[in-house]
Amino acid sequence: MEFLRKIEEKWQKRWEEARIFEANPDPVRPKFYITVAYPYPNSPQHIGHARTYTLADAYARYMRMKGYNVLLPMAFHYTGTPVLAMAKRLAENDQELIKDFVNIYKVPKEKLKELTEPLRMARYFHEEIKEGMKRIGYSIDWRREFTTVDPHYNRFIEWQFHKLREKGYIKRGSHPVGWCPKDGNPVGQHDTQGDVEPEIGEFTLIKFKHGEWILPTATLRPETVFGVTNIWVNPKAEYVKAVVDGENWIISRDCAEKLTYQNRRVVVLESLSGKELVGKTVENPATGDEIYILPADFVDPKNATGVVMSVPGHAPYDYVALENLKSEPSKLTDYKLQVDVVKNINAISIIEVPGYSEVPAADVVKRMGIQEQTDPKLEDATREVYRHEFHNGKMKANTGKYAGMPVAEAKERVKRDLMASGKATTMYELLNRPVKCRCGAECVVKIFEDQWFIDYGNPEWKALAHKCLEKMRIYPEELRVQYRYVIDWLHEKACARKSGLGTRLPWDPDWIIESLSDSTIYMAYYTIAHHIKEHNIQPDQLTDEVFDYIFLGIGNAQQIAEKTGINQKVLEAMRREFLYFYPLDSRHSAHELIPNHLTFMIFNHVAIFPEELWPRQIVTNGVVTMEGAKMSKSFGNIIPLREGLAAYGADPIRLSVLATAELLQDADFSPAVAKAMREKLEKLYRLVVQTTETVGNAETERADEALTTIDKWMLSRLQNHIKKATEAMEKLEVRKAIQTILFELDQDLQWYQKRVKNCGKTRTSIVKEVLKTQALMLAPFAPHTSEELWEIMGCGGFASLAPWPKPDETKVDIKAEESEALIMEVLEDTRNISRATKTKPQKVFYYTAAPWKWDVYLMALNKSMEGKITQSTLMMELLKNSEFKSKAKELADFINRIIEEVNQIPAEKKQRLIMIGQINEKQVLREAEDFLRSELNAEIAIFEEDEPQRYDPKSKARLARPLRPAIYIE
Repeated sequence: MEFLRKIEEKWQKRWEEARIFEANPDPVRPKFYITVAYPYPNSPQHIGHARTYTLADAYARYMRMKGYNVLLPMAFHYTGTPVLAMAKRLAENDQELIKDFVNIYKVPKEKLKELTEPLRMARYFHEEIKEGMKRIGYSIDWRREFTTVDPHYNRFIEWQFHKLREKGYIKRGSHPVGWCPKDGNPVGQHDTQGDVEPEIGEFTLIKFKHGEWILPTATLRPETVFGVTNIWVNPKAEYVKAVVDGENWIISRDCAEKLTYQNRRVVVLESLSGKELVGKTVENPATGDEIYILPADFVDPKNATGVVMSVPGHAPYDYVALENLKSEPSKLTDYKLQVDVVKNINAISIIEVPGYSEVPAADVVKRMGIQEQTDPKLEDATREVYRHEFHNGKMKANTGKYAGMPVAEAKERVKRDLMASGKATTMYELLNRPVKCRCGAECVVKIFEDQWFIDYGNPEWKALAHKCLEKMRIYPEELRVQYRYVIDWLHEKACARKSGLGTRLPWDPDWIIESLSDSTIYMAYYTIAHHIKEHNIQPDQLTDEVFDYIFLGIGNAQQIAEKTGINQKVLEAMRREFLYFYPLDSRHSAHELIPNHLTFMIFNHVAIFPEELWPRQIVTNGVVTMEGAKMSKSFGNIIPLREGLAAYGADPIRLSVLATAELLQDADFSPAVAKAMREKLEKLYRLVVQTTETVGNAETERADEALTTIDKWMLSRLQNHIKKATEAMEKLEVRKAIQTILFELDQDLQWYQKRVKNCGKTRTSIVKEVLKTQALMLAPFAPHTSEELWEIMGCGGFASLAPWPKPDETKVDIKAEESEALIMEVLEDTRNISRATKTKPQKVFYYTAAPWKWDVYLMALNKSMEGKITQSTLMMELLKNSEFKSKAKELADFINRIIEEVNQIPAEKKQRLIMIGQINEKQVLREAEDFLRSELNAEIAIFEEDEPQRYDPKSKARLARPLRPAIYIE
């Protein structure tokens, strides 16, 4: 490890001294601008974070080697409540948090008191994260660094919000928001534990009457009210009688409190247990039927009203709960329920669905083998029934005027009609509850009065966002549909709050712009941040006119310079630099930010910038697990990045988080993987040192010395690996690229060295060419190791700036590749025979296929390019040739043995074989005779199958096929 650390420090220092990652406008080179989500400094980054950032860095390094002037900047997102919440918990002496800080984050105990001040905490972790990014070797232009509470950045955000307001995209009004009742603030994804975005849904509350009291049942499927057989309450939960907006309601105590956040007037009169309600009856407002209130443990009193209508025909939870209750007579007796009455409650079918019986819920429950209402499979069952009913279902005759109506339409019509007649109302609830604020309180939904919103529901704006999306490259492409869905689904988003860090709303400074709203176009600010620092421009000089000129080309530079005091040349330089680097070429983040940050980025860019400056590409990736488990403090499996770097080294960590999965999948990290990567790099280092010493001590190779087949094979395979790795990187298939560079190329090099060892003529120039290429292709992934190997091999400059290798088509030799493949297969076949017969070979006889078999084989390959061939059609074609008529029996036997194989060969492989034609297999094997003798520790004899002098006591020669010599072992 000490050795690796020295290499890392050496190259990080050299990169910094040479300032090779500082990108400035260059009229000669094309630019490529990459950004990755700037981090929240409320804790150190851990190994899980490393995947997204390392992927962005590897891509930046690759594009730099492809000749692009690459800009990869970094900043720190202080905005919002995360830092405030952590500092507050620390100030309150939260022992769990203190334990995490000291034991996991390795914060010195004497530092804790200092970190109770939010900005000091942010600065502490800011420096911790930055140091980790430097230690892992990210190629960042640090001149452009800023924080989102810098006064200069605040001015930029004020300009952005003025622009949005001018376009009519910001409005004020009442709207449901996720809300922390403890902090008294709206909450978004970045304000919650686990970064969970509060998902708000509107429930229909259908009013079932019990005398003068109303039991409002909360449902997302009001159209199923016609199939209600009973009402569910939780017998163990606390309910209340309350006056809600002048009506007498019975609801859970939790609901009574939640309704107060939704502008309801609630007066609680008395408490009662759910058990007291069981056995009573209520009237269905849609049908007039009298139905029972029954007990169900699955009813969550914290969810909506805590009162649920039961539709067992179309709701798997209700079906299972009712069947469970029917099968427990003792339970019915406990609740003083009449056994016969409950047993006679049957599902009511109200929706006709193709492919299902009268009772779709029963179909799915039985198919999935669900028996208990606690079975987690009920969630999947519910989703299946709802999906099919919503998209394909039609209302039946027993639903009155809604009969024949598609479920999707009936859902809205039933809700509208019930509400119009006063038989229903609505309330909001978090669909993904429980969602907890970072302060620890459970979040609720609040109707927020006079809140400022960004109106992502604006249809014209959505159309522009869709237009941008369709022009963008999305990796992985499979996720494009998710972006489309989010653009369609987004509506008003609260954009400011009363507390937290960040930029004050310029026209209403009591409000602070929240963290998902001040992080959408900051990529533009990176392009000028270093100019602002270098020329000591003050915040009050950064007027809206300045930003209009820099980012939109509006106004006159000379006049703006005179008005603000900013040098005209500096203004013009900032404008030029922005236009040079914009638009953003690639945005990197995790999949989880598609529903908010990434889609907000699209919306805000199309709102403010002209079309030619819209972002071009988004790349997202899955998370990192730790030995198959989610990374979590509760699991004790979080490794802070700097701790991981100290334990395993920068390049092994980089490879570990990139090499185990492609973009769409989650990557699995483990100490074993990191150690294996480290050992792989150390082995490569030793090989390079050894080869370099060998080259230094060896006699000069003659330039005109003919290359052998194995030499040609190695050079040809090298071109294939270059091509494969390049194609993978162009599609961001990083795992495939690493597999090719670090493992497959290495495998071929080992084979080459083993092959040439026997003939005693290792071409060190070829080995060195392979290693140089491998070192270069490793540079995006393991840059420190790559630089060291590059230097050891005597190459000038930085590997990080060297051109990415290009395949040399003149070195591609298909015949050499197929010839070597023949040797590999012959060796493997011989070993398989030896293992199967449990024979240790003393002598091995190989019989190569007769020329006529090659003629037949090549004809079969040609014919199969037109489509699948059959034995009869091939025979008929061949028997037209008089040469084959004399050996019709042998011909039929041979065709029978090759026909299936030929049909299964991939088209590309067939074309290769047709192109090279017949291979002199006897000569190929003779050239490898010493190698085969050494590998098998046996004498080798090679014959053509029709050679008169051949030794063939078991008549094996007749079994020879092109590229599959027959084998006999003694």
